[in-house]
Amino acid sequence: MYPEELVKPMRDELINAGFEALYTSEDVENAMSKEGTTLVMVNSVCGCAAGTARPGAIASLGADKTPTNLTTVFAGVEKESTQKAREFMVPFPPSSPAIALFKDGNLVHMLERHHIEGRSAQMIAQNLAQAYEEFC
Repeated sequence: MYPEELVKPMRDELINAGFEALYTSEDVENAMSKEGTTLVMVNSVCGCAAGTARPGAIASLGADKTPTNLTTVFAGVEKESTQKAREFMVPFPPSSPAIALFKDGNLVHMLERHHIEGRSAQMIAQNLAQAYEEFC
């Protein structure tokens, strides 16, 4: 577990942009049962990838079409909710950071760490905007 003072700014960056933090398995189940599209940002302290994943996810919200629901879990911090969210991301292996788009509870688009690492926030936002155009 990481200390709260370390993760709070990273969590708040997403919450302040309109993401709902999911802390329990029940929170995840409730989020995934909603109709429409749900974006799940698996947050991470990893500077090499999370440092562009969060800004990329936030920037993607400027697209013409966007997900109905914005959610986040924090890998290495909120273990219960992260584990439950990852169950919905099968067949992809656990990855953090990661960004998954669901439509009516079904996974339709996935960005794993290796899709994020080394890419700019703008590239991540463009990738997500293309997925929103198709599924939202």
